[in-house]
Amino acid sequence: MTSTASPREVYDAEAGHAPRAARLPGMLRAGAARSSVELKAFFRNKQSLVFTLMFPVLLLLVFGSIFNGKVAGTDTDLKQVFMAGIIAAGVMSTAFSGLAINIAIERDTGTVRRLAMTPMPKSAYFIGKLARVVVTTVLETVLLLGIAWGLFGLPMPSSPERWATLGWDLALGTVACALIGCAYAAAIPNSRSAAAIVTPVFMVLQFISGVFFPFNQLPHWIQTVAAFFPVKWMAQGFRSVFLPDSFTAVEPAHAWELSRIALVLGLWALAGLVLTAMTFRWRGPRVR
Repeated sequence: MTSTASPREVYDAEAGHAPRAARLPGMLRAGAARSSVELKAFFRNKQSLVFTLMFPVLLLLVFGSIFNGKVAGTDTDLKQVFMAGIIAAGVMSTAFSGLAINIAIERDTGTVRRLAMTPMPKSAYFIGKLARVVVTTVLETVLLLGIAWGLFGLPMPSSPERWATLGWDLALGTVACALIGCAYAAAIPNSRSAAAIVTPVFMVLQFISGVFFPFNQLPHWIQTVAAFFPVKWMAQGFRSVFLPDSFTAVEPAHAWELSRIALVLGLWALAGLVLTAMTFRWRGPRVR
């Protein structure tokens, strides 16, 4: 009888591997197990929890109490613009800063190397990291929105379309920042220097991306530089969700540019994926 097995299936059988269809559920189970470990480790690490989740909250409380008045040329409160921007900073805190530092520490201590030597699919490691980032980013966003609404009167999205924009802007921004964080971890030589290498980038991008100041009030050359990075576009997307359409009068393009926001964040996610595949190291320089 003629065999109908594909060359891939024949190779798997001869090599003693499970068929590809059978391996997929195994990878998903490994990813789910790794995600559980990642989340437990994150919430049990009080220092990481406070730095990652509470830093944007502290910024919101401090600057939200200081800012007052209207943005020049609009009827929009300055603190509402800041609160829309701080949500983008919260995404970067959990998805970029927290993840890059965490990977650097695990690489330096040999955890990444040991995981790579186990039967666990390497993709499960990244699934676990992404699950951790998604959960913590959603938690961070809900926390910031609750404080902004309850203490400072930030209006919630006024239509289903705006809620949808909040969803895809948050999702694309989270994935883009997470993949960039994985790639950026390659630039961190050891765990001791992780915070020193990550934090300045995190802070500078906030200042030039319209988080602490209305974007239109920044020098044009800073606006140009910021437009190359995802935080500016995330913040602009969140402004489109929480601020009135009349605020577009002071936006650089005099429009929310939602399609461009999606395109830029998608391109950054793709770039982060490619850079991670090219630069990710499973062993730190001090790991034997």
